[in-house]
Amino acid sequence: MDTPLHSTTQKIEIDEKSGFCFGVRYAIQQAEQALKTTQPLYCLGDIVHNNAEVQRLEQKGLHTIQYEEFKQLRNATVLLRAHGEPPETYEIAKQNNITIIDATCPVVARLQKKIKKRFEQNSPEKEQILIFGKEGHAEVVGLLGQTENTALVINSPHDIDSIDYSKALFLYSQTTKSLHEFEQLQQKIQQKIDEQQTHTLFTSYDTICRQVASREAELKLFAQNYDMVLFVSDRKSSNGKVLFNICKQVNSNTHFISTVEDVAKLPITKNQSIGICGATSTPKWLMEEVVNELTSF
Repeated sequence: MDTPLHSTTQKIEIDEKSGFCFGVRYAIQQAEQALKTTQPLYCLGDIVHNNAEVQRLEQKGLHTIQYEEFKQLRNATVLLRAHGEPPETYEIAKQNNITIIDATCPVVARLQKKIKKRFEQNSPEKEQILIFGKEGHAEVVGLLGQTENTALVINSPHDIDSIDYSKALFLYSQTTKSLHEFEQLQQKIQQKIDEQQTHTLFTSYDTICRQVASREAELKLFAQNYDMVLFVSDRKSSNGKVLFNICKQVNSNTHFISTVEDVAKLPITKNQSIGICGATSTPKWLMEEVVNELTSF
């Protein structure tokens, strides 16, 4: 049940299933725990794709650094976020006497091990590892690193012409990709193999996180119950873009907002019912602030 937070003249509700996934929640818990005893504490890249949450943790003493800064660090403590890292990151840490707090999501860590095992068994002349994901995304960088950057990244089902169909194919997915798009990709690759009659060995592994994948169906049910839906997310969140579009398909009166200040720009009328939801990188406290703004607005 979604809990009404304000219901005098309007129904305003937060989707109770929205908010941090397990991996993000775990990374933030690790950071907050470490900050009690470790200062300074560094995080390699934004701990989550949400500026408001990053700023909250920076106020507590977490310093976000990028790879060039990481390479220059010595004798420091660095937290690795949920997205995971390539082997090179651990090698640099060892060389520079950097203590690692590894908050890699367990789902991502298992996927890294699967891909690394396949790569170690791999014959590059005869086999090709495919990763369905967003090129340059932190998780994909970590996955590619397990193959010494030899795997082929497929950004969308439209990119199948870049595949070498003369080799055996092994397909994996970034854990936060759309399950529907992954299934489409599988079908397109198999169709291409059938058309070319290459008899290519094609093996696909559904490595999408079910906590993320289930959000699509859950949000469809949630979004259809309100006159207006406010989807709260940082604009650089890949997961946010996907889930916002899911809501928009079900409820055309869905609006993407990133900050509390965005509420004032919305075409809100007095008696509208409003549903508030967000990405797996959206903190619950930010959605609650949106509710407070709505009630005062």
